[in-house]
Amino acid sequence: MKQDIKTVKPKILTQEAFTIYGDVIQVSDKAKVFAINDGFSQRYHDLAKIDLLANQGKVLVNIFRSTPLALPMTIKKMERHPLSSQAFMPLGNEPYLVVVAPAGDFNEDAIEVFLASSDQGVNYHAGTWHHFSLALNQTSDFLVIDRGGEGDNCDLEKLHQPFLIEL
Repeated sequence: MKQDIKTVKPKILTQEAFTIYGDVIQVSDKAKVFAINDGFSQRYHDLAKIDLLANQGKVLVNIFRSTPLALPMTIKKMERHPLSSQAFMPLGNEPYLVVVAPAGDFNEDAIEVFLASSDQGVNYHAGTWHHFSLALNQTSDFLVIDRGGEGDNCDLEKLHQPFLIEL
């Protein structure tokens, strides 16, 4: 018996829609902004709640290079980092997809899909379920602020019913 495949269309990424999962990192008129460097730079201040220090964790700064999946994308698993947040900031000019579910016991019915623009980063709060980076159009680099240190900080969950993302 063939299983029906659920198809999901992404929502536009906004801080309001993303609040339960983490922070949207972007230049915004809602940010605290002040001039620095003799007025030649504007500092958009404290844009994400980075949380990496559990179990004597340390800050890692990485670049993840993500290859796009074939469209329509099939989502088969999710992950979470129970000991830390994890921030992603695109380094190119391509949009990307963000697939998330609330922290706590995994509920695949609560998965949401967002379309992020190239000027938006995300910071997943500790324990937020998410899919790995989903580049669109071409291979894309992301600056990732992550946790290193002792303790198991990655839980994986296979979906009972995979679904398709259709753009």
